[in-house]
Amino acid sequence: MTIEAFERTLELAVLLGEEMERRLAADGLTPSRAQVLRELGRRGPLQQRELAGTLAVSARNITGLVDGLAATGFVTREPHPDDRRATLVTLTGRGTAAVRAMEEGRAAAAAALFEGMRPERLAAYAADLDVLLGNLRKA
Repeated sequence: MTIEAFERTLELAVLLGEEMERRLAADGLTPSRAQVLRELGRRGPLQQRELAGTLAVSARNITGLVDGLAATGFVTREPHPDDRRATLVTLTGRGTAAVRAMEEGRAAAAAALFEGMRPERLAAYAADLDVLLGNLRKA
């Protein structure tokens, strides 16, 4: 049964990843760019080095992500109010709307995925996932 559960977990992960990429692509986003937008939506304007550190990516990688998001109108680079050498990456109206749409999409996807699952089973499933995630983080 261990292998069967592992195989189903892999299948679930792949299907969820494909669905997420499909939904993001419809809005002109990649998972990496969406992650930048979500972080800015959560924390507000940030310097690129702060974004890179938070998302555990290189300075070069975050520059490319922010360049792409700026070119498509999701973010702007604004002067830092306290450090004239620094800039802040800031969500535009389009970026803010995209973050809101992503959150609404996540809620709808979760509702569809867990439809028909009793609350106590869902709570047990979430607890089991915590164990699995803990095991992976220890590895």
